[in-house]
Amino acid sequence: MKKIVFMCVHNSCRSQIAEALGKHLMGDQYEFYSAGTELKPQINQDAVRLMKELYGIDMEANGQHSKLISEIPEPDIAISMGCGVACPFISRGFDDDWGLSDPTGKSDDEFKVIIKKIEEKIYSLGKE
Repeated sequence: MKKIVFMCVHNSCRSQIAEALGKHLMGDQYEFYSAGTELKPQINQDAVRLMKELYGIDMEANGQHSKLISEIPEPDIAISMGCGVACPFISRGFDDDWGLSDPTGKSDDEFKVIIKKIEEKIYSLGKE
């Protein structure tokens, strides 16, 4: 199976959501990972709470944590979540940039919009 990595600088919110949704929705077709160039002590707790609420996915109980790119297998497909000028360097080009804004510190409604966009983009991976 192809390995897909979702990249953000801190690997604490959008990329973690994408990894969890990828595994949940299309884990039988791809191997999903997330990583960053800097670590956070924990996954964004609003993301953890909303993923449990919306999908029944407990990211932390499933072993997800902030990871560096050096801690995951070499990806076949690398997707930037939308880092703007601070996007991490991973020694190769990105295959796609999803251009998603960071919902950290924003309302649940704004978080849910980003989560839904990630879900739609993951489903689109299966159509390529």
